Amino acid sequence: MKVAVVGATGMVGEVMLKVLAERNFPVTELIPVASEKSVGKEIEFKGINYKVVGLQTAVDMKADIALFSAGRETSLAWAPKFAAAGTTVIDNSSAWRMDPTKKLIVPEINAAELTASDKIIANPNCSTIQMVMVLAPLHKKYNIKRVIVSTYQSITGTGVKAVQQLENEYADVKGEMAYKYQIHRNAIPQCDSFEDNGYTKEEMKLVRETKKIIGDDSINVTATAIRIPVVGGHSEAVNVEFSNDFDINEIRNILHHTDGVTVQDNIDTYTYPMPLYAQGKDDVFVGRIRRDESQPNSLNMWIVSDNLRKGAATNTIQIAEYLVAQKLV
Repeated sequence: MKVAVVGATGMVGEVMLKVLAERNFPVTELIPVASEKSVGKEIEFKGINYKVVGLQTAVDMKADIALFSAGRETSLAWAPKFAAAGTTVIDNSSAWRMDPTKKLIVPEINAAELTASDKIIANPNCSTIQMVMVLAPLHKKYNIKRVIVSTYQSITGTGVKAVQQLENEYADVKGEMAYKYQIHRNAIPQCDSFEDNGYTKEEMKLVRETKKIIGDDSINVTATAIRIPVVGGHSEAVNVEFSNDFDINEIRNILHHTDGVTVQDNIDTYTYPMPLYAQGKDDVFVGRIRRDESQPNSLNMWIVSDNLRKGAATNTIQIAEYLVAQKLV
């Protein structure tokens, strides 16, 4: 199994390499791929050093699977070239998510949609993945009508530059800014750029991707996405209105038995999800589960996950694991 990691020197790429090793993915040859300035550098994987190569070299090496995390423009330009060479691409950018000819996959929810002919597969946005992991099993039981989500997102979702900005501000050092404003001791009500409707791209990803993954365009979603000075993961306050009434204990039971979801919900012991404890873990954590007393058939939840792992690298590799298990590559 020849595996290319495109964007191997970036934040998500580094986590991909870590997760591939941790999960013992059957890599016989690793092809680390990065921009020209990184070509020739060495990357260590499972005790073996591999030289970073450029994109065209990687295409010519005909990997079985290419895990992409190098940004939208790189994916648009290069994923089709890898696919044409016979490589199955799993792409972590926004490039292909809403393309009607491409599958948008969270393995626990809709991996069964995949076939051997899917040569470019889209990995959803990090904030969408953690939300739909919790929503999908509840939708099956109670039928979701509407979702209102407010996100509190880690700076790691922006990348190394944002982490450096926060560290500089902690130390009171002037440096390059990833954001228009100080992030230390602040909350910025903008993740990504604005669309014509006044919502950010991040907010609209939550709207559009949720419908596609769950496979139901009738679900109404509205979102507000906030950047906060946290490193460990993304948090979401989620309000859900169902068509049918529910029992709170049954909700907890359904989520307790959902693969990849951990319920942390005991107010007597102050047990609830927090990004500090989600960091480095692959599960999606849910708590503060309570009935919305202002509206019939409605529920409030707090959902937390490490955005670099289940929100990006781990989900990508779980897709690859499914392809291997089902002999689709």
